[in-house]
Parts: sequence; structure tokens; C-alpha cells
Amino acid sequence: MKIILDAGHGPNTAGKRTPDGKMKEYEFNSTVTRLIKKELDRFGIIVIFSHSDEKDVPLRERTTLANKLKVQAFISIHANAYGSNWNDVNGIETFTYTKPSSDSVILAKHIQESLCTAVERKDRGVKKKDLAVLRDTNMPAVLVECGFMTNQEEARLLQTDDYRLKCATGIATGIKLWVKKFQLEEV
Repeated sequence: MKIILDAGHGPNTAGKRTPDGKMKEYEFNSTVTRLIKKELDRFGIIVIFSHSDEKDVPLRERTTLANKLKVQAFISIHANAYGSNWNDVNGIETFTYTKPSSDSVILAKHIQESLCTAVERKDRGVKKKDLAVLRDTNMPAVLVECGFMTNQEEARLLQTDDYRLKCATGIATGIKLWVKKFQLEEV
């Protein structure tokens, strides 16, 4: 089993940060993807990154890589935002494309449930959205939002090692549950 983990955005993406500027979204995203990879390596899943710590990788390059390598899943990790100022919007949500495959829906549900359990935050549900990384991939694809950078409480959490590890563990658990189902269907 081969999957792509995508740390959303990039190290130089403008505007993707907490309102006080203390954390860039990519800092959270890339840390969590490394932690997920560590967990999935132990499970025997081959993890490929579509992002780079050196530069912003365009979305088209990310989806082209996934399609070229014929990975079994594409999972993009993010920290959410509502506007650009502090507010009360909070919680976890996972997105599929507007016309998702049944495997994408199952993957999203497993990740959403496992992540919400791990971090004990509000469950905002599995939602559909027309996003390039979901639309332009030929395999099950989901985009995970691990909390709001524009919510002061969640912004503090997003910056802690403990919360990042909980996010990674929850997402990895959801992926492993999906992989087990996927492998059972292949038999």
C-alpha cells in the first residue's frame, strides 16, 4: 500500500498563519505529516510526501505526482481558518470532492472519527468541496482540517507538540482502519 501525505500549502505561502503571526500553517501541517509517516511506516504503508520544506509546490505538481505514482490514497493535512482575525469558530472537519468515490467517503469518515476522538474537539463532520487536490486526483482523496488557527484556544493547541502528536495518531488510526477494509476487499 502506497499513499501520499500532503502538508497543505508551503513554507512561503502568504497569509496562512495565526492572526498574531506566531505560527505558519505549514509548520503545523509538515510536522503532523512527518509524525503520521512515522506511525504508518511501522504499519508497513509506504508514505510519499508531495510537499517540500524548501519551496511551495504547486497543487498541479502534487496531484500529478499522486496520479503518476498510482498511489492508493491522497491525504492533505491542514489547519483551518475562518477569516483573518480571532473568532469563536472551532472544530475538526474532513473534506471529500463534491462527487466523491465511495472509498473517499469511507476514508474521510474513518479519519474524521479517529481524529475527533484523539483530540477531543468539536466534530464539524465530513463535508464536500471542490478543491484541486480532491478534484484532480485519480484515487481516494481527503483534506483534513485539524482545528482553527483563528480560534485562540485551538491556535494554542495547534502549536503544541502534544496536540500535533494527537492529530497524527488520530489521522494515522483512521488511515489504518481504511487500509484494513481496503485490503479485505482485495482478497
